[in-house]
Amino acid sequence: MQHAVRSRAAIRTGLTPVPRPRTPGVTSLIDADALRVLHRAARTLLDDLPDLTDRLVALLQEQEPAYRAAVTKDAAATWQEAHRSLRHSVASLLDPRGARDAARRCSWRIGAARAEQGLPLDALLHAFRLGGSLVWQRLVEETSRAAPEDVRLLVHVAADVWNFVDEHCTLVADAYRQAEWQIGRRRENRARLLAAGLLDGTGRIADLPEAARALGLPEQGRYVVVAVTGGPPARSDAARAVAVPPGARVHWHAGPEVDYGIVLVGAVEGLTDPGPPASHAPVPGLRIGVGSPVEGLAAVGDARRLADTALDICPAAGGTVRLADQLPAALVVSSPELGRALAEKVLGPLLRLESADREVLLDTLTTWLECDGSAQRAGERLYCHRNTVLNRLRRCEQLTGRSLARPADVVEFSLALTARRVLRD
Repeated sequence: MQHAVRSRAAIRTGLTPVPRPRTPGVTSLIDADALRVLHRAARTLLDDLPDLTDRLVALLQEQEPAYRAAVTKDAAATWQEAHRSLRHSVASLLDPRGARDAARRCSWRIGAARAEQGLPLDALLHAFRLGGSLVWQRLVEETSRAAPEDVRLLVHVAADVWNFVDEHCTLVADAYRQAEWQIGRRRENRARLLAAGLLDGTGRIADLPEAARALGLPEQGRYVVVAVTGGPPARSDAARAVAVPPGARVHWHAGPEVDYGIVLVGAVEGLTDPGPPASHAPVPGLRIGVGSPVEGLAAVGDARRLADTALDICPAAGGTVRLADQLPAALVVSSPELGRALAEKVLGPLLRLESADREVLLDTLTTWLECDGSAQRAGERLYCHRNTVLNRLRRCEQLTGRSLARPADVVEFSLALTARRVLRD
């Protein structure tokens, strides 16, 4: 730990500003005598540095639980760290100007290393202040032993000693926070890479345990991927909140155009399928695709492809599509060339009619299928008589050469209409 008389230049490094040196004044006789007493005691401390280090490590074990664990884990490394810091501190008592840079580097390295190791910053600062107290105590003890009458002179250097300790506490805190920020960035980047690998299906099996830790999700579990895009850019957080219910365990991965949520289903009571409730008011332009469940993080790539398929079915104006509710449409968008060919083969004669005539017949056919083949209900929805519906349906049959009484033809009509709806481009 760094504890000694500082030089007149403030001690900072890294990203922190360096204060201007104070203007040197005339050294008084008292100051000269105080420095002589200080140097005499410091030389003794330097000769007895191993014992000073032992005392500091013992204090840390006694008073700081975090260091107690560090000593248990690697006693030699902790002792060496304390020894180096005390050596630089005591050297700074003897030669403040010459020892300044080495002392700064030592404190900076300690702050950065302890951040990497996860030692709490409060514990680290407590260790530095304990070291400062111990050095000052030993200076007083040594002066009292060698020349009791000179103890009073140490008062003239006390302020510099404690200012030095405070400045090195600031220095080590700056190093710690900078290292902590860098560690956080590395973790974020690593988590992003791991999540991207899972979603792309390119992740390695060997990386699954690390991915589970980084994303805060279990390696084994039932997962659904939710794809979110569109809507006002400023409402990305709101969009995610709409797509996944509160309390769900989810890791969000932001993509260039689509955000993906890896959602653990079953972790929240009643949560088996993410997505907004049916009563939720849609956000204009917001499109949400909810894939089908898969087992384990290893299958998240498949879940992402299912979510993309659901997203492809979403209307451009916005909405939510759960793949399980739109499997025929999913088949069509999974093979758009075949879907367009089917639409042309089945609906071609209708598509070549005049616009108004075409839309009336296609709308009637679509509504009749949605009403489970009921001409009465279709007429109510279209605001026309059931006989009008039946006449339009007969015309569809005549033009296409298909019969709505044959189940196979009904299936073809349904798929062709779906292809026309989802493959408009």
